[in-house]
This record gives sequence, C-alpha cells and structure tokens, in this order.
Amino acid sequence: MAENKGDIRYVGVKETLAYGIANAGQCFGYNIIAGSYLSLFFTKVFGVPPEAVAAMMLFLGLWDTINDPLMGSIIDRTRTRYGKLRPYLLIVPIPLGLATIMLFAGPQILGDKAEDVAKIIYMFITYFIWELFYTLGDVPFWGMSAAISPSPSDRTRVISSARFISGLIGGLSTTILVVLMDLSNNGSIPLSLSQVFLLMAIISGTLGMALFSLSGICTKERVVQTIQEPSILDGFKALVRNKPLLLIVIGNVLAAISGIGGFFQAYYYSEVVEMNSLTLIIGLPGTILGFVTYLLIPKIKQKFDNRQIIFLNGFARLIMGTLVFVVGMKAFTNLWVVVPLLMIQNLLFSFFNTINMVIPTEMIGDTIDYMEWKTGERNEGVSFSVLTFVGKLTGSISGTIGNALLPVIGLSFVTMGTETVTVKAYEQTDLLIWGMFTLAPAILGLLPLIPYIWYDLTGDKLKQVREEMAERRQTLSAKVSGGGENE
Repeated sequence: MAENKGDIRYVGVKETLAYGIANAGQCFGYNIIAGSYLSLFFTKVFGVPPEAVAAMMLFLGLWDTINDPLMGSIIDRTRTRYGKLRPYLLIVPIPLGLATIMLFAGPQILGDKAEDVAKIIYMFITYFIWELFYTLGDVPFWGMSAAISPSPSDRTRVISSARFISGLIGGLSTTILVVLMDLSNNGSIPLSLSQVFLLMAIISGTLGMALFSLSGICTKERVVQTIQEPSILDGFKALVRNKPLLLIVIGNVLAAISGIGGFFQAYYYSEVVEMNSLTLIIGLPGTILGFVTYLLIPKIKQKFDNRQIIFLNGFARLIMGTLVFVVGMKAFTNLWVVVPLLMIQNLLFSFFNTINMVIPTEMIGDTIDYMEWKTGERNEGVSFSVLTFVGKLTGSISGTIGNALLPVIGLSFVTMGTETVTVKAYEQTDLLIWGMFTLAPAILGLLPLIPYIWYDLTGDKLKQVREEMAERRQTLSAKVSGGGENE
C-alpha cells in the first residue's frame, strides 16, 4: 500500500513545465557567471589581474562553506502559509536580477582609466552580493524538487524537466554570448566586448529572472514539514549526521577540481584557435543527444542504480579524455582534426552529463528522506544548500586554480589604450592549454569516485526508507490537518 501511495502522481504537467522554465530563467544568467566566461570577462575585458581574480574566487569559495549551509538552516526554520521555500522564490528574483546586471557593469561605471584597486574592490563587492542572492534563490528552488511531491517518480519528472528545459533555453545565453564576442572581435557589430557582456547581463537580469519567478508563483509544497522549527545548530548537526549526504558532498567537492577543464575550454577557443563560436558547432551533436537522453533515463535507471552510473561516468571520461589529448596533441590548432575529435568526445560526455544533471539532485532528495526516516526531521534547506555550494565551489576552485595557472603557463593580457593584447610567454603555452582542457579533467575525474565506494543508500535499503516514509507522511498530514496548522 505504501509503495502504491508513493507512485501516485501529485504534480501536473503545467506545474512540471513551470518548474522547468523557471530553472531555464535562472540558468540563463548563471551559465555566463559560473562558467569560465566570468573569468575571461574579469581578466580580458575588465582588466583585473588574474591573481586578484584567483584570490577573490578562493576567498568566496571558503566563505560559501559557511554561508550556504547557514542560509539553508535559515530557510529550514521558515514557516509561512505559503510554505518554507516559496516565499524566497517569490522575493529573490528581483534583487538577483539587479545583482547580475551590476556584476557586469564595472567597465561602464568605472571607465577605461580606472585603477586596478578600484576594479578589484568593485569585483569583490558585486560578486559577493550576487552570490548571496543566488544562494537565497537556488537553495529553495532545488529544495522544492524534494518538497513538491512525496512521489519519487514525480521528483524525477520535475528534476528532468528543470534540467531539460534549462539546457534548451538556459543554454542560449552562452550560445548568444560567444557569437556576439566573435562579431565584436571582427568589428561586425558596433559593440565592444564589455558592452556585449553587459547586454547579456541585462537580458539575464530581466527576462531570465521573470522566468525564474515562476518557481514561486506556479509551484506548491506538498511534503508536510515537521511542525517544530529546527534551530540553526540543529541544521548543521543534521548535515553532519547524514552520512550518505556527506559522501555526496565529499565526492562533489573532489569533482570541483576537475572543473579546471571547463575553465580552460573558454581560453582554448578564445586564445588558441581564436574562434569562440566554434564551441557551438562542436557541441551541437552532443546537445541533440543530451535532449534524447532525458527520455532514456527511466530505462537506464532500471538497469543501473545511481551509484553505478556515477562510476561509469568517471571511467568513460578518463578513457575518452586521454584519447582526445593524445590524438590532438600535435594537431590541436588544426580544425579539420579538432572539430570531429571534440564532437565525438562531446557526444559521449553529453550522454553522461545529461544523466548526471538528474542523478545527484535525486540522490540528495533520497538523503533528505533518509534523515527524516532516521530522525523525524526534514532539512531541504541545509541539504540542498550543498547543491548550491558545490555548484559555486566548482567555479571557485576551477577559477582559483585556473587563474593562478595562467601566468605559470605563460598566458597574460596587456591593456594598450582601449585595446587588450594577448601575450604568450612560451612556445608550449597553447599545448599546455590543450592539456588543461582535455587531459587534466579526465584524470582528476577519478577523485570523486572514491567516496562513493562507501555509499549504500541504494537497493533494498532505499526501498525500505521510501515505503516507511510514505506511511509516516500520511500520519503527519492527518496530524497537521487535524491540529489546524498550516503547511
């Protein structure tokens, strides 16, 4: 009976689509900030020394280890008639949109002759403010994926919808950005690179945040929360006691190191082959396969559990990344070799990336159910702050390491009047960028597999948790309704 109860569909098609479109709106801006394009903006466009960018990303990455769980704990303590997650999703889009615009407005506000100190201060302040509001929006958004329904199949659908539509619409931001960058560099449009980035920020901060607001307007929390509000300290304790979640956290933190490949990808296209929009051609087959893969996820999950999928992903990346580096190491500037080679790699990576866009989020939802089964309390805020934290940590770690390595491998930018000139100090600089783009992430991608050796929230154990929690929720729902409490 409990199993059937968990299979009931609570979330309709309109709500599922609204949740997905909301994520697309959020990702429209996030994709140009969390990726290596933000570092390219700071170093090449804004003229901030790469050492300062590395220091900022390291500092804020460390701050996030405290800030994100703290914000998650505050969210877990929230009790309103709209729920504990929706109030934030209704309020945050406006300040987050303004913060996105201000982050890229530095060159226009300070001008070309601004001192490095002024640029660094502006960068620190605007990035800090953006991260604060992003956390207050992203944590409750992904927390909603667990609270929107007690049904595991419902959760899979809304997470898949969020990832699929964000890939379809949210990914347009980087597509438009790289095209405009090439057009600007070629003099085909009357916009400088700084104006291109500001234009994308304005679109992200207005249209993107309007779509993101649908997550608060069109969704509903259906999983009944515990009546008692947990203290902030209780939230941190729950995080420490949740062994499956800790293993996921450790794995994702280690995975952040391999994000260095994404950092150097932008520099490879921009400074080695000098064609930013080439990434669109190379990524097109993988993008198409990625959309198809969403339809295959239910069948894949019938043959492999989440843990096994993560291991398959790591080993596939190692083999493919190594082959790509070796084959292309003497021809990494020859587009006739590089384009088909990277297309094949992206096809494989896209298949696993699509699955991994759903699996980790679903696994965190399982750990929330596990802790509720174990302690009687749900902690969506603290638990999904981990997802936000790791997402930002990936950018912080890869950005910190990447910016620190730029002068080491001999890549720098010199401002001459209103123009920025790229300087390559060594003959092997381009080859080093190729290796950082292809080989380094393939090898480093084995590190996150280590914690999953001990991850056991699968199979019969996970089935038992889900069945017993379905029965408990019925009891709690009756208790809350009978007591006149608001959800």
